[in-house]
Amino acid sequence: MTVSILGQNALWATAFVNVVGSFVIMIFATLTGPDGRFLVGTAGRQFVMGGLCGGFTTFSAMSLDTFILLMEGNLRLAGIYLVTVVAFSLIAAWIGYVIAARINR
Repeated sequence: MTVSILGQNALWATAFVNVVGSFVIMIFATLTGPDGRFLVGTAGRQFVMGGLCGGFTTFSAMSLDTFILLMEGNLRLAGIYLVTVVAFSLIAAWIGYVIAARINR
């Protein structure tokens, strides 16, 4: 009940963490991929991307918050929140890719 207990500031804190996590995971994935500048083994990549970045981001909290908003009848905020977080997360991932691809050159 994150939205009900912590209020709308918690929504945007969760959104921020998801956007930053998307940026970080894409930079790391691009820099350590097959054409990347840094050699990191499969276990290291899984640890950072699935473990650290996966633990840092809060998709499940975002889903819960959206669901609670829907159950409370706040359809407009639920839609704005969900679309905003997904869109900004994808934009952040794209920016991370562009930066890392330039570093890889």
